[in-house]
Amino acid sequence: MAKNSVNGKVVLITGAARGIGAGLAERLAAQGAKVALVGIEAKEQQAVADKIGPSAHAWEADVTSWDDLERATSGVVEHFGGIDIVIANAGIATSGFVRSVDPAAFEKVIEVDLLGVWRTFRVTLPHVIDRKGYLLAISSLAAITHAPGMANYAAAKAGVEAFCNSFRAEVAHLGVKVGVAHPTWIRTDLVESADQHPVFGKLRAGMPGLLGKTYPLSVALDHLQAGVNKRARTVHVPRWVGGLKLIRAFLPPIIEIGAKSRIKKADAAALMDIKERGAYESSVTGQAGRAATRKG
Repeated sequence: MAKNSVNGKVVLITGAARGIGAGLAERLAAQGAKVALVGIEAKEQQAVADKIGPSAHAWEADVTSWDDLERATSGVVEHFGGIDIVIANAGIATSGFVRSVDPAAFEKVIEVDLLGVWRTFRVTLPHVIDRKGYLLAISSLAAITHAPGMANYAAAKAGVEAFCNSFRAEVAHLGVKVGVAHPTWIRTDLVESADQHPVFGKLRAGMPGLLGKTYPLSVALDHLQAGVNKRARTVHVPRWVGGLKLIRAFLPPIIEIGAKSRIKKADAAALMDIKERGAYESSVTGQAGRAATRKG
């Protein structure tokens, strides 16, 4: 095994009920890791743990709750003996423009996607320091390209990137490494649910070239698994996402020009959708998003 292999390591993954979290849990367990699945969808997480076998265990916890995270972290340490690696993967999204999106749903994205990362890392950090381990936060392409209809998601994911860049320098002397991952559109429940939205699904379908391309889950898992094994500083999924960082200062006006001809019509359609279905139904995306907003 490579020097930084996960074999024998304890890996805590939030948002592990499906998609990237569940897939990483399965892959890392196959490498010999002990995986702790943490999140709000208890039944789905338990099914993932059962599929993996004795090297996996599930804990129900909301990443926006200090008490939940403290209980889950204590449970993981008691069960597995410590924590080597933490992957802050829990995330939700909404579909909606700032002026009409459901306010509670909008704010819940910030709470889960940004504050959830901070709380997860803060609570687990003492144990990761003990083992000179690794923390990886799942940000997004949205941290680099800020599309209309995704203001809260883009803000949260950009915040995650900035948070990790500051945090990395704070813990390097303690032997802890910090990474941030930027996946583009990956075929998960969250993305497929967003694509079914009568207004914002059409907006995404109109994104040009690579910016609108959806990749299979396996592509994300390949890059993220390699990143975890290397304790990578950054993980770009796929690699071209990293190239966008070099020109990010030019992206907002380009996006504005590209969206100009479509937003007026989409704005009117969004208001009509809200009138027909209600702000909540029009805003919430994916099973995890529904579970998180119900708890909120």
